[in-house]
Amino acid sequence: MPLLNWLTRDQDIKTSSAVPFRLLESDQNLSFGDQDSGNMMIQGDNLDALKALLPFYAGQVKCIFIDPPYNTGSAFEHYDDNVEHSTWLSMMYPRLELLRDLLSETGSIWVSIDDNEAHYLKVVMDEVFGRKNFVANVLWQKRTSPDARIQLGAAHDHILVYAKNSSKVAFNKLTLSEDQAKNFKNPDKDPNGPWTSTDFTAQGWRPNQMYKITTPGGEVYEPPPGRCWGNIEPAFKKLLAEGGMWFGKDGKSRPRVKNYLKDVEGVSSWTWWVNSDVGHNQESKKEIHQLFGADNAFDTPKPERLISRVLHIATNPGDIVLDSFIGSATTPAVAHKLGLKWIGIELGDHAITHCVPRLKKVIEGEQGGISAAVGWAGGGGFTFYRLGQPVFDLDGQINPGIRFNQLAAHVWFAETGKGFVQEVKSPLLGVHDETAYYLLFNGVLGDLRPAGGNVLTRTVMRKLPLHDGPKVIFGESCNVSEEALLANQITFKQIPYDIPAR
Repeated sequence: MPLLNWLTRDQDIKTSSAVPFRLLESDQNLSFGDQDSGNMMIQGDNLDALKALLPFYAGQVKCIFIDPPYNTGSAFEHYDDNVEHSTWLSMMYPRLELLRDLLSETGSIWVSIDDNEAHYLKVVMDEVFGRKNFVANVLWQKRTSPDARIQLGAAHDHILVYAKNSSKVAFNKLTLSEDQAKNFKNPDKDPNGPWTSTDFTAQGWRPNQMYKITTPGGEVYEPPPGRCWGNIEPAFKKLLAEGGMWFGKDGKSRPRVKNYLKDVEGVSSWTWWVNSDVGHNQESKKEIHQLFGADNAFDTPKPERLISRVLHIATNPGDIVLDSFIGSATTPAVAHKLGLKWIGIELGDHAITHCVPRLKKVIEGEQGGISAAVGWAGGGGFTFYRLGQPVFDLDGQINPGIRFNQLAAHVWFAETGKGFVQEVKSPLLGVHDETAYYLLFNGVLGDLRPAGGNVLTRTVMRKLPLHDGPKVIFGESCNVSEEALLANQITFKQIPYDIPAR
């Protein structure tokens, strides 16, 4: 597969692995509403924040939507959107790697971008996510009319869509719009209700689908050249008996099959998203002006309807949504109104001046954007976090403020590659692929000498929760013989040296 090369590529492909794990420290003064909701608003560099999330959320996020700086050569108050091309790529590559690791096996990532970097980004994402996991390039019609200042102005942005695993991803259909539902009629007073009809032919030639059909009006039809009927004759006769075929008002037209409104689960999306369906730049600016005022708004926000379309297709109730470039917090605002769990990351001061106030308004029942359409009345909450100290210091030692469950998450992630979603009060962290993982740290067993239970001894070994199979035990040191470890199927790993610091 072709790879994209740029000035600092060799360094950039190693960046994510060199980022230290950091703690996330909550700020109750900036948090709001229900603190048990699981929603997270994080202020800090998204590279550090994404690495900090990995031990807890690796493989847990169902949908990622990001709207990174477009590198257009313009100057924006809240972003440096005028970085040199290779610098932009070096910023994106490690972040995409971490985002990939956070995605669930059935998850997808949606990246909004314009023509300045879209085609380079496609090549990079092919490398990071795998070309076979490319799903689509959605074109969003962001303007309502041509830009008179430009000879050939852009009408669209791209939204590149990738799956974590294309064989496991599944997207939801879109709900029929009022205009689409109006296409269903019932001219023959069918007891099954309104319907539309579709052609009853299929491409190709199949001997058992080449029969003659006589209509109620006496006309006889055979399949047109190069086509056959849409089903075998017994299936056709069954549809006919059930009133599921249509031959026109006079009963003489070529046969068509009825599709009933009551059976329609929705319509599949395609890659052309017109602004009448998902909003446009003027609509999004109006939404932002209503929230922050015209003098205190973002230059390039996305309309809530656009994000709603993405989340409707890509998520189900209870799923986690992540946006690591939240800007004015449109993604978490929409996810909140749709009843989804969300994580938002933003670096600048507007995390506090714009994002927090907007999300508070959502919780209080703000009625802009999609609120009326989804019946939003308020509720929920979020916790505000800042990036804290690294879990490990520069010498690779565990920082003194680290608690048991924090280190447990790092041990579990390092050993299994999975997010640590449980909170435990015993040394047994869990079982993965028939191997049990234990952590002796912070005296989790109580004061069982030596070192308060942080050292593996025969006494401590007898106190551990039982597991009939291989065991990996992390502790400060081990006073058990190699023979005893082997007999008990134990692999001992020493803290902190056997825990990756990055």
